[in-house]
Amino acid sequence: MTAPAPHIPVLLDEVIEALDPRPGDVIIDATFGAGGYTRAILDRGATVHAFDRDPDAIEAGSRWEETREEPPRLVLHQRRFSEMVDAMAEVGIERVDGIAMDIGVSSMQLDQAERGFAFSSNGPLDMTMSQTRPNAADFVNEADEKDIADVLYQYGEERQSRRVARAIVAARPLTTTGELATVVRKALGHRPGDKKDPATRTFQAIRIHVNGELDELEQGLAAAEQLLGEGGRLAVVSFHSLEDRIVKKFLRDAANANPRGSRYLPEAHTPEPARFGQLSKAIRPSQAEIDRNPRARSSTLRAAIRTQAPARKDVA
Repeated sequence: MTAPAPHIPVLLDEVIEALDPRPGDVIIDATFGAGGYTRAILDRGATVHAFDRDPDAIEAGSRWEETREEPPRLVLHQRRFSEMVDAMAEVGIERVDGIAMDIGVSSMQLDQAERGFAFSSNGPLDMTMSQTRPNAADFVNEADEKDIADVLYQYGEERQSRRVARAIVAARPLTTTGELATVVRKALGHRPGDKKDPATRTFQAIRIHVNGELDELEQGLAAAEQLLGEGGRLAVVSFHSLEDRIVKKFLRDAANANPRGSRYLPEAHTPEPARFGQLSKAIRPSQAEIDRNPRARSSTLRAAIRTQAPARKDVA
């Protein structure tokens, strides 16, 4: 019996509609996690190559019966999804029919206190998806105050980043998520019942930094451009504005959809052929989905279809 995904995948119906997987298709699930998208894609008869740098996710996926079919319809890759071009070449695949990306931390990781992602439960200050060093504790205990402030401002959009960084340095060493959350709340002021915990932005920023998430996203999008064949479909779910801006800019650039200058002036250069087309508008969850799964609240899906134009030569 096939193992079900233990968590609710966000915007599942919309992602599957965008991918339109069919029997015989080869689809990449770039962020396997608990396997919610993979399960739905497999149920449509397609083959899935699933990527995750988290060894726990890969170990859980290895128990799925599709990994033991001949040939297997689920192939697991314990590596970054930015490496998907090399990984697929190693198994003899140059083009795929679809790629799904669900960016950021998984519900599975958030729910395990020992992984150190969540400020709502106390655990070791880790936050690494690959469970390798350097981790969040290394960063907050060893980085310069200015570097910590820069990370909090850039990746957490924390307006009081200098105050928080100063408080973190004064409280070192920090070893648990509870200690870090307490320091941030004290620095920013926290009243019980506040709509948003003031530690949210700091935890997001440190997690993004230690995992190199935004660089990974940019490289993964470039890899998707290389791997998708003509008519191949890309579906990317993001969870905050930093990620969504990267996805939106990438797709608009690849589709030559950025605003042009005055029509009365000559073109500055001949535009390259569009590499993606049929860009979707930002797709967000319904209220019914948010009621079922509050973590879907901040999610945004963007989708596009690969054209026949060659990939840019300067991509990964």
